[in-house]
This record gives sequence, structure tokens and C-alpha cells, in this order.
Amino acid sequence: MENKIKWGIISTGHISNKFANALKMLPNAELLAVASRTKGKASEFAKKYDIPRAYASYAELANDPDIDVVYIGTPHTFHLENSAMCMRKGKAVLCEKALTINAEEAKEMVRIAREENVFLMEAMIPRHIPLLKKVLKWIKEGRIGEVRMLKASRCAHGIFPKGARQLNPELGGGSLLDVGVYVISFASMIFNKPPVEVAGLSHIGDLGSDEQGVAILKYDQGEIADLSFALRTNAVDEAYILGTEGYIKIDDLFAVPTKITLVINQKEVDIIEEPIIGNALNYEAEEVMRCLKEGLKESPFMPLDESIQIMEIMDQIRKPWGLKYSNDKKQNN
Repeated sequence: MENKIKWGIISTGHISNKFANALKMLPNAELLAVASRTKGKASEFAKKYDIPRAYASYAELANDPDIDVVYIGTPHTFHLENSAMCMRKGKAVLCEKALTINAEEAKEMVRIAREENVFLMEAMIPRHIPLLKKVLKWIKEGRIGEVRMLKASRCAHGIFPKGARQLNPELGGGSLLDVGVYVISFASMIFNKPPVEVAGLSHIGDLGSDEQGVAILKYDQGEIADLSFALRTNAVDEAYILGTEGYIKIDDLFAVPTKITLVINQKEVDIIEEPIIGNALNYEAEEVMRCLKEGLKESPFMPLDESIQIMEIMDQIRKPWGLKYSNDKKQNN
């Protein structure tokens, strides 16, 4: 591998545009190719970001021998298929969250990565933001005592036409997989173990997907995570980590977290403000490249077994809702 790591992007949607912008600011990254389902869309995207190669199919990009790592920006229902195709061609993969549509697919994706001996990581921005690593340091140092509770919200208000990916159950749309995964992954990062009890409520809208929901996770020592998520509801996306001696507040956790506050005895004793560089997707891209240069097959900040565990939690949460995705049907056939 040369000094620059050569990237390919599969899909030309909104998140892929953001990722292309993120790569452009990294001197050790080269965005070599993009693939869409049509040559026209691929060429338009390539021209916009000055990408040398534009492919009219995902398979063409996977077969390009010069690409080191592929970013998968397709809808959830295609993550396994697209990632498996690339990994079987020896490509490292950064797959957009949620890793897959359900836990069985996540297990299969991880199995293929390990079988092919290639790098795989779920794209989960908060895991790689420097400010959140300082939060983990505060917790490790015992600044708030024993962590007992966590409250986190990731809510957005969007207006989506019928058939739009965000609320299309056939594409894995809905608040749980689109934004709920953020708060569930955050709880997993803080408590660093699976819950022993899971409960949740949701509202299934006219389009057949969950427009908003809440989840309560309980852990083996009585710790509790109180989580909320929505796609048609305005809210402040903040988080609180509550301990026996104090708490930590994180402002705008899932948008652009720039401030963390340590509170002891109802007094602010430490505040760190740190601006986000770029659009934040650059942090996860940098982590991928760090791992590749060090010969790692997964990131210690977003381990593959933990990604599987998070998918298992989401399967548990939605089961009582009767919420099923198209890929669930495939596994039952």
C-alpha cells in the first residue's frame, strides 16, 4: 500500500456526498472511484468531486484492483450484499450505520470479513470524535463516580415524500435504524456490555415505519439507559451520563458535539469546548486509514462483535412492535 490510501464510494446519495467532502480534506486519502446504478449519476458525482473513475455498477468498482477500501453508502437493506461483494474482492469496507438490517445479517457480514481476512467497520461518527474520548477518560478517572444512568436523544424533524428511504420499511427506513442506532451505540460505548433487559415503545406511521420511539436498557448491575429517537420530531440532541458523584452533559452529541460539561454537587467544575473539524465523517475515515496502516482488521473503537450486539438489541426492541423489514422475510424463507 502506498502512502495514500485509495478509496472507492458505492452510492451517490446524500451521505456519500458528505463522505466525499470529508475525504477531500484528508491528505493521506485519495478518492479514486465512485459507483452508482447508472453511468450518468456516477459521472456527475465524479465530476463534482474530481474523482478519476466513475462506474455504472457496484461490481465494477469492487473489481478495481487499485482500490484499498470502499465506503458503502447505500440503504440499510443493501449493506450486506454490497459489503460482501467488496470484501470477497479483498477490499476493506467502511459500511454506513446501521451495519445491516438485522443481527443475522450482521453476523454474516462479520463472518465474511474474518473469512476473507479484510478490515470492516461500521460508520459510527461519535466513536471517533476527540471530545467523546475525553468523556470516556473522565469516566475512567472516576470523575462522576460509578456510572448509574444515561439519557440520550437523537431526534430530527423531516418531511419525507412517500417512498423516500428514510421512512420506507422496504429499505429499512424508520427512526430505529436511522437515528436510534446512534443512542443505542452510545449506551453500548458507555456501559461497555450488553443489557440484560430491553423494552421500547414506538409510533408506526402511515408509511408503515416507526416515526419515533423510546427504549429503556437495563444492565446487570442495575444501570439504566433512557433513549429516545425520532424522524418527525424536533428535540435537543444532548446526552447526560449520570454517576454516583456527579454527571457529564454533552451538547449536540449526534450533530456537532463541541462542548462537554462536568457537574459535581450541582456545580460545573470542568468545561471543555472543542470545535469539530470538517463535517465529522473525516474522523471515522481517519480511523479506518489508521487501522489499515497498522494492519488491523477491525477498530478497537467500534469492534465488530459490538456492532453485532447493537443489531441484536435493535431486533429485541422492534420485535414487540411487529416491525419487520423486507430482509427479515428473506431469512424466514
